[in-house]
Amino acid sequence: MEYLALLMFACICLMLLIGYPVALTLAGTSLLFAGVAALFGAFDTSYLSAFPSRIYGILNNQTLLAVPLFVFMGAVLEKAQIAEKLLTSMAQLFSRFPGGLAISVTIVGMLLAASTGIVGATVVTMGLLSLPTMLKRGYDTSLSTGVICATGTLGQIIPPSIALVLLGDVLSNAYQRAQLDMGNFNPDTVSVGDLFAGAVLPGLLLVVLYIAYIVIVTWVKPEMAPASQQDSEKVSWRVLVSALLPPLMLMSIVLGSILTGYATPTEAAGVGAFGALVLAILQKQLTLVALQAVMQSTLKISSMVFMILIGASLFSLVFRGLGGETLIHGIFNDLPGGVITATIIVMVVIFLLGFILDFIEITFVVIPIVAPILLMMGLDPVWLGIMIAVNLQTSFLTPPFGFALFYLRGVADKSIKTLQIYKGVLPFILIQLIVLLALALFPQLATWLPDNLYP
Repeated sequence: MEYLALLMFACICLMLLIGYPVALTLAGTSLLFAGVAALFGAFDTSYLSAFPSRIYGILNNQTLLAVPLFVFMGAVLEKAQIAEKLLTSMAQLFSRFPGGLAISVTIVGMLLAASTGIVGATVVTMGLLSLPTMLKRGYDTSLSTGVICATGTLGQIIPPSIALVLLGDVLSNAYQRAQLDMGNFNPDTVSVGDLFAGAVLPGLLLVVLYIAYIVIVTWVKPEMAPASQQDSEKVSWRVLVSALLPPLMLMSIVLGSILTGYATPTEAAGVGAFGALVLAILQKQLTLVALQAVMQSTLKISSMVFMILIGASLFSLVFRGLGGETLIHGIFNDLPGGVITATIIVMVVIFLLGFILDFIEITFVVIPIVAPILLMMGLDPVWLGIMIAVNLQTSFLTPPFGFALFYLRGVADKSIKTLQIYKGVLPFILIQLIVLLALALFPQLATWLPDNLYP
């Protein structure tokens, strides 16, 4: 009867593909399977008695308080038009060089990804701001769309990232469970700060490789990203610094305080939210209408996250009660090649699920199932978390189902063919796969910084 757990998971994926709300699908399908299985004596209903305490634990989780604060920070920065001003200044400075505008888009997209932490928001914003300008100045359509989609997915890995906050909380629980199951009753911990530190080098490596690819392309085929003479007025370094300094200082304060241990992610998120408000006031963009829109956006996204987490908690209880964890554990232990094969299979499954599920659903539904088993097999939790983040980032960029492609398709001009978008992202997918392989071969890319910051 333990195969009922896998059938329940398959039904949930099917319901999500049909279009039912994620939180209600997780909770409703789980309760349906629990009820039917209980009628046939295949499910112990006492598992459900832990559900109220799970809800209390979610709402009392200090780490998860960082989610609405980071969402608020990103929404305020978006309304303050900081990314637009920064892109305009950098474009005026660098667009006179071949590929300069694409490099500017990459750098601004990285900063925007770090501030919003949401793939959709970054892709849509950069698509609206930069795509028309790039095409107007003679940039190749595929290169332009590829740069925007690739930089948009950096929100998965560039800290402070909402994805890493959620992933860090789930991995922390999974790591403690794994150690307790192995008989270690004084377990080590892994924090969101550890994941932030682990993501710094891979995130910067991705940005450097993106820029290197743009430079190589413009050197080999300068007609794909020609220099522009349309910016007759040269922008001064003072103007550029005034546009670059505020968001860079805010990101440095938020991330620096976390990495150095002066603040928890939740405390740093509070500082970031306040700092974003100050920047918006200085930019004279904080109107009552804008603040209302920011608060509504924050409320909607935060409510969605917590509703999904509550539904996922019910799913995990029923999945365990149906014997799903025991089944997965047995399958992994029987695999030839041990932990290497198990890790490869998990990464492939997560990659494929990234086509149909958002990172929130995967983090709350899939990771709690597989992470404890992999961690019991000896994997480093920080390395595993960064591998999952980069893997999902690649999945969101891969045709034909990548979420980033859908987001850009929704805001791009109808004259741009979908095939051109697919063609443009292929080189960046290859870059991300190279980084993923580098992480697999050299785990120190993810573990070196946290090991030295928190010895």
